[in-house]
Amino acid sequence: MERPGATTLKGNPLTLIGPELKAGDKAPDFNLVDNGLKNVTLSDTGNNVRILSVVPSLDTPVCDAQTKRFNEEAAKLPGVDIFSVSMDLPFAQKRWCGAFGVDKVKMLSDHRDGSFGANYGTLIKELRIESRAIFVLDRNNTVRHAEYVKEVAEHPNYDAALSVARAAANAASA
Repeated sequence: MERPGATTLKGNPLTLIGPELKAGDKAPDFNLVDNGLKNVTLSDTGNNVRILSVVPSLDTPVCDAQTKRFNEEAAKLPGVDIFSVSMDLPFAQKRWCGAFGVDKVKMLSDHRDGSFGANYGTLIKELRIESRAIFVLDRNNTVRHAEYVKEVAEHPNYDAALSVARAAANAASA
């Protein structure tokens, strides 16, 4: 499924491949690669509440800020695991984390087959990178929050995602 004009980069329309997920949808599976070059599927991410922070490339200012923000928030979110997904190679992700002391967000690469992007509707057809998005999944792998940032160069709504993640984690522990 293609969604022409679903996102823009500096005002230029781009096509997203895959579905547009909404709150209440079942989270699709994926096949990502971690910094140790191990495959990671949805079930490998555990059964805590999860934030999936999707960025085009860590080596750009907004992606850098987005990932650092979630790394800072991670310590304040018991019962929530945060993952950053990009097309960056695992080696680049590891280097970037080391350079900036990012140690709470788990980095995952979609470089191998783009399955995350295709299944979550974030793969930019024209550039073969991820579009900016945030998903919050509950313990049952149900999407509780989905934000596709219309303009790739803009920040997502951090507070909305964090609020949903906190509520889902509190409900899970009650």
